[in-house]
Amino acid sequence: MALNISHAHDLIEQCHQKNTVERSPVELYDPCNYIMKQGGKRLRSIFCLMGYELYSQDIEKACDLAYAVELFHNFTLVHDDIMDAATLRRGVPTVHHQYDTNKAILSGDVMIIEVFDRLLKIDSPKRHEMIGLMTTTAREVCEGQSMDMTFEEKSDVTIPSYLKMIELKTAVLLGAALRLGAMHAGACEQDQEHLYKFASNAGISFQLQDDYLDVYGDPKTFGKRVGGDIIQGKKTYLYLRALELLNEK
Repeated sequence: MALNISHAHDLIEQCHQKNTVERSPVELYDPCNYIMKQGGKRLRSIFCLMGYELYSQDIEKACDLAYAVELFHNFTLVHDDIMDAATLRRGVPTVHHQYDTNKAILSGDVMIIEVFDRLLKIDSPKRHEMIGLMTTTAREVCEGQSMDMTFEEKSDVTIPSYLKMIELKTAVLLGAALRLGAMHAGACEQDQEHLYKFASNAGISFQLQDDYLDVYGDPKTFGKRVGGDIIQGKKTYLYLRALELLNEK
């Protein structure tokens, strides 16, 4: 039975409504609620539910895990937007523009703490493995972001090194999301590895499409400033491929 994507999306939205943070100080938690309520594709959390549904039909039991994945993704967006000096995310001001940079940094920090707090509370014999996978993924995402920033200052970036960067920055979280759901439902190790590779490859394709949309996308549907990567000096696939094809003149 294929996962009903619309139903999965609704479950994630319901989980968000249930988990809106109302703790003090509001200056710390309001920015977290701000980015989480914006919606978005919820792709990573849906991948998590999809992985679970492959082995168990009761996907509601995976909602807390999926929401932890969604929290992690949005944490990365808060900090990435600061580093990229981005002004728009999902068609609205980025967190550091809506509030300020210091508040955005600290709110992102508390979001990642909340992710691991939620993972610790998941009722699963695989909880330790889940936390290990998320820890590895978090480290790899940071490595990918570091490479992305370093590439802005380099003139000798190759396409293979770029593909490695987007694997770390984008693809590993999609791979982890699908694998986490399957792991929670009791999938065998071999299936987990295959699902991880599938979702990771999908993540690389997703980022390549995002590169294209940065140049040719409609800002009304893209939700970000068109040409932002060019302005930032990003070494995207389109940029590197153009350098390969153009003569010196």
